[in-house]
Amino acid sequence: MLLNVGDIVRMRKPHPCGNDLWKITFVGADIKMKCEKCARVVMLERPVFEKRVKRVEQTAPGRDEGEENSGSAS
Repeated sequence: MLLNVGDIVRMRKPHPCGNDLWKITFVGADIKMKCEKCARVVMLERPVFEKRVKRVEQTAPGRDEGEENSGSAS
């Protein structure tokens, strides 16, 4: 799953505050995200995150879906 910092994701189960939308704040071996309603920060291992995520609701501003570096600057 391709994620970028700033993406908004919907999780399968809601947070105890009642919200199920989270903003991605760190992407690596672990995924760090912040609840959009109560601002709680949670860090999940990538495999756990990928099981629990439902879909990406909104991509980060300035990023296009499928945007990748080509590797050559010709």
